[in-house]
This record gives sequence, C-alpha cells and structure tokens, in this order.
Amino acid sequence: MEKLQMNRPLGVAAVAAAACLVSAYLYVRPALRHRVKPRPTAVARSRTEKSSGEGHPYPPDVFPGARDVETPYGSIKVFEWGPEDGEKVLLLHGIGTPGIALGDMAKAFVARGCRVMLFDLFGRGYSDAPTDLPYDERLYVSQILLVLASSSLPWSGSESFHIIGYSLGGALAAAFAAYFPHMLRSATLVCPGGLVRPSHVSIKSRLLYSEGLLPESLVHRLVRRRLEPQSGQSADVPTDGGNNEEGSYPDFDSVPLSTARQATRVGDVMKWQLEMNQGYVGAYISTIRNAPIYGHHNGLWRRLSERLGERRATSGDVLPPGLPGGKVCLILADTDPVVVAEEWIEDSRAVLGEDGVHIHVIPGGHEIALSKGEVVAELAIAEW
Repeated sequence: MEKLQMNRPLGVAAVAAAACLVSAYLYVRPALRHRVKPRPTAVARSRTEKSSGEGHPYPPDVFPGARDVETPYGSIKVFEWGPEDGEKVLLLHGIGTPGIALGDMAKAFVARGCRVMLFDLFGRGYSDAPTDLPYDERLYVSQILLVLASSSLPWSGSESFHIIGYSLGGALAAAFAAYFPHMLRSATLVCPGGLVRPSHVSIKSRLLYSEGLLPESLVHRLVRRRLEPQSGQSADVPTDGGNNEEGSYPDFDSVPLSTARQATRVGDVMKWQLEMNQGYVGAYISTIRNAPIYGHHNGLWRRLSERLGERRATSGDVLPPGLPGGKVCLILADTDPVVVAEEWIEDSRAVLGEDGVHIHVIPGGHEIALSKGEVVAELAIAEW
C-alpha cells in the first residue's frame, strides 16, 4: 500500500505528460497535413515537343494555330484555325494515328467557313502521356475540356460546337456527348469504337491486353512489335479481326496521311511515334484496356440515349439545349472489318433508338476519315 502511494505521483505525471503530447499533436496536425503534398502525375514526355520537326514525317506547326497547352497531365499539342465567326468543329482522331490523320477533313471544314480545332490525344504525336492514370473516358473527356479551355474563343457555352470523332475518337465523342450534351450543336461518329462486338477480339488479344496475366514489360515489348508498320494490319483497329476472314484488313499502314502528303504514310507516323514519344505504347495499351471501345460499355451509350431522348421534340415540351433533334450522325464504311456496318446499324438503333441515330454508309474501309475526309465533312455539314 505504501509502495502504491509512493508511485501515484509518478503515474499522475506520466498521464499529464501524455496529455500534453496529445494536445501538442492536435495543435500542429493541420500544419503537418499541409506539408504532405500529393505526388504529381507522372508524365512521359514527347521527345519531339521542342523539336523543329526536321527528319520527322511532319513538323510541329503542320497546321495553322499550333500551340502547346501545358496541363497537370503534361503538354498537349493543339491546332486551331479558320474564320473566328464560323461554325466551330472539334475533331478527335483514332487510337494509333495522331491528329494530322484528320488533316484533309479539317481543311474541308475550314474551306466551308468553319473554325476547326484538333489535337493529339495523350501519348500520340506531339502530346505528352500521363503514366499513372488509366486511359478511360474520364481522362479523355478531361483532356477535351482542357483543350476547349485553351482557346481564346468561347467553346464551352450552350450549343457551342460540333464534335466529330473517328474510330477511338468516335467513342470519345459519344462519351463527351453523354455527359456534356448541352455544349454540342451536333455529334458525328465516323467508323467509331464504342459498340464493337467483343466477338471481334481474338483470344490472342484478350490474353495480351488482360492485366495481370503477363508481366507488363513483356506486354509492352509484344505490343510495340505489333505496332511496328506491317502490311495488312490497321493500327487504329485494336483487334485481330475476330470472326473476319484472314487478310480482310486494309493495308492501313500504307494509307497516305493526306492528299497533300502522299509520300508520307500512316506507317511512317507509327514508326516515328514508337521512336520519339516515350508514352505511346503505354497509352495505347491502357486505352485498349480502359477506354469505351467495346460493347461492354453499353451503360455509357444508354446514358447517351437518355440524353438524346430528352431532346426529341414532343408537344408542349421545353427541350434542354444541345444536340437539337435528339440524334447523332453515324458514318460507316461498307468494307470496314471491325466496325462492321451491318452490326453497327443494328446495335446503334437498338441502343439509341430509331430516332436517335441517322446513318450513312459509304464505300471504303476503316481508313475513310483519312482517305475521304472531304466526303465525311460534307455528310456532317449536311446533318447540321
């Protein structure tokens, strides 16, 4: 008992000291938390960004209005030109080729008095690549908003611009329209991803692009090899053809970049990106894994269908702004081996409704946005 009484002051002192430490921690905790800064996004730089373009298939200022837009995700190469008071048109390119692939289409719009903007998606062309984020619709829609905000002209109000997407860009245009329909005057999807049937993905591709089955370093080596220019394979179609017959692919790598650059082929640009853009292969892999390319992203398209339905006129309704008429324009190619016209006609009508989509089918393969850019532009304008 006497020993306990002697130790009691020591116990009280210990408790008091502990209380002081806790109080001190609670006092300084806000300051400590403030000093712990989040890690910035890791970025793979395009080694071409400050280059003059010498020895490259095309220079950084290939189109008027070239600018480098610095963002938290890295630098984005943007081009914007045409009459400032013209109809505004935003172009989105495919998974493998950068924005220059839509050059003929862009020039056709400008020739008809439009203001055009196009840019290189992250990891393509002259744009950097964030390396610690999934390349899903969230990243790409954010990139579109960053590009729009970089202009000195207003691109973000109600019914501000027309959006036209090719291949992967078509899927991204649909994603943007599903969340920001009020900003759009129209949406045109050219040989788009988004509702591509999973049956067109071979077992080999499923194994290659599934996360965790193979070491990532091996996946990068194998995909890099696949992206090397070769006869008969389209870099903008991320499948092996699925149920299509052997040899049904167009020789996409030999397609000229534009009528003005007949000597420069898609394969030249692919090889250049593999050599000069450190983030290209990783961006390609992550896009196939995460972007809304295949039919299992039906939820996104059903959201778009709902937004379109809200905009179709019925007696007495007050319609929300954007996408007047409540429909999108779909332009397909009659010999495209993956974005198969018959399948897309059936599937898009099933998801968007008969009144939610207006469909054109023109002669050609998956490359029509490059080889027939002027025809595509005319069809899109006719829909306006």
